[in-house]
Amino acid sequence: MKALLIVAHGSRRQVSNQEVSALAEQLRGNPEADFDLVEAAFLELAEPSIPQGIEHCISQGANEVIVFPYFLNSGRHVTEDIPAILDEVRPRHPEVCIVLSQHIGASPAMPALVLQTAVNPA
Repeated sequence: MKALLIVAHGSRRQVSNQEVSALAEQLRGNPEADFDLVEAAFLELAEPSIPQGIEHCISQGANEVIVFPYFLNSGRHVTEDIPAILDEVRPRHPEVCIVLSQHIGASPAMPALVLQTAVNPA
């Protein structure tokens, strides 16, 4: 079973955290998604934490967890903090493939998304 764990920073503002959870829910219902399970987790300030999110995916039967940093830039959280957390979790689950994907800001689709969003302001 393949899981996608969307990881955001986390916020004291609950509405911000709910936006990430809503994204996971939308992807969960997308027939084009190549994942059996889609969940959200947070680096700090909100729950579930990244380890809790991974544990939840595994408890639901995931043997592969793709950790997707929902971050625009490759700052310290993306390059150091999240990889360090995964390095701590992996030894507890050697039978599970836990993979860190590129952050969303590195996506080749980003320029088109920015232009599309800019011409359709809220």
